[in-house]
Amino acid sequence: MDFAQLAQGAPVRQDVRRLLREFDLRPKKSLGQSFLVDEGALRRIVEAAELGPHDVVLEVGPGLGGLTRLLAERAGRVVAVELDRRLVDVLRQTLSDLPNVEIVHGDILALDPADLVGRWLSLPGWRYKVVANLPYYITSAVLRHLLTAEVKPRLMVVTVQREVAQRLVAGPGQMSLLSVSVQFYGRPSIVARLKAGAFYPSPQVDSAVVRIDLHERPPVEVDDVDRFFELVRAGFAQRRKQLRNALSQGLSLPVEEVTEALRRAGVDERRRAQALSLEEWGRVYRELAARIELHV
Repeated sequence: MDFAQLAQGAPVRQDVRRLLREFDLRPKKSLGQSFLVDEGALRRIVEAAELGPHDVVLEVGPGLGGLTRLLAERAGRVVAVELDRRLVDVLRQTLSDLPNVEIVHGDILALDPADLVGRWLSLPGWRYKVVANLPYYITSAVLRHLLTAEVKPRLMVVTVQREVAQRLVAGPGQMSLLSVSVQFYGRPSIVARLKAGAFYPSPQVDSAVVRIDLHERPPVEVDDVDRFFELVRAGFAQRRKQLRNALSQGLSLPVEEVTEALRRAGVDERRRAQALSLEEWGRVYRELAARIELHV
């Protein structure tokens, strides 16, 4: 195959099929592999990332490199982390003409972003951003890993299942542990909706592209982030229960004590976890912080 042809733009469906045939590859269902083949969608992702020559992009799950090429056109540096050894070999061949692209073989959950992008951030004016196509089974884990890392991105553009995207941007009444976790660190918004046919092979569900603009500081002040999320996890562990009962059981505290703390926080004890806003969680935390024990 003439790999230079792929340098002219993102590979569309026929190019992906040719690459798979050329390298005798089949997408691994166990890794949730579906390759984005809609060139318009690929370019929308790049636009959402607002890249410039002083941006270093951490791309998670580059697949066959279609998006990687477009990122490299605009970013100063692209560090692409791929778990599948087979695809790493393909990427190192097909992207060898791009001097600003580095292919890393590994599991993003086992890697520290500081080790991947830190040297570029030591340069004046450089910024770190994330672009990722996340399989459903690791979406929450990858988001948590990147958002809680010591070195955090300026923004993230992630492609996820549409159901997950809706959870990320949910408001009070439909909140989840994932919603609270992401919104604590950044402001998520859906920038594109993708039909299953935008991927090859086509998954059974539609997807969406979500941009997360990270806060310079969390919108609620807490003195211990780990204890704050211990509280939130306790609330959502039994989401059908009223908050007083869920927190009492989850934190091993007397229900009377929890009820009084909720009253002081101005939160109705009969509400459920999904109804609370991030700001209300902050108020409840401040009333109960001294009584929350961390479970390692």
